[in-house]
Amino acid sequence: MEDLIINDKITIPSELIKVSAVRSSGPGGQNVNKVSTCVELRFNPKNCSQLSETAIKKLLNLYKNQLDADEAIIITSQRFREQYRNIEDAREKLRLMILESLKVKKKRRPTKPTKASIEDRISKKKIISQKKASRSKKFDD
Repeated sequence: MEDLIINDKITIPSELIKVSAVRSSGPGGQNVNKVSTCVELRFNPKNCSQLSETAIKKLLNLYKNQLDADEAIIITSQRFREQYRNIEDAREKLRLMILESLKVKKKRRPTKPTKASIEDRISKKKIISQKKASRSKKFDD
């Protein structure tokens, strides 16, 4: 199996990706019972020197439901009837997961309200104020 290319800077060596074939679940008749087409891919990001410490933490946090006891990410694929296509599908899922963890979240810049929204809020306040003032009883002596 060849190395997994994430982007132009990051390539995961094939030694870090462990693939095993298991029997698929669900419909499929005899083919499901005879052939191990479902693929289980394991990748431990802590062993990968290509990923930064923040990317590893984000990856483990984003996909904490897919971790085993050794903190390796488990990806299964049983979309296709052929094992090689499921391997490629699982590798693509891993590539997308790593790309998601590499994204840097933009820092939010607080913005000021526009003049129109300020005027709209003030006019609504005045209307509500007049409505409440009209409810009160005025006594003249």
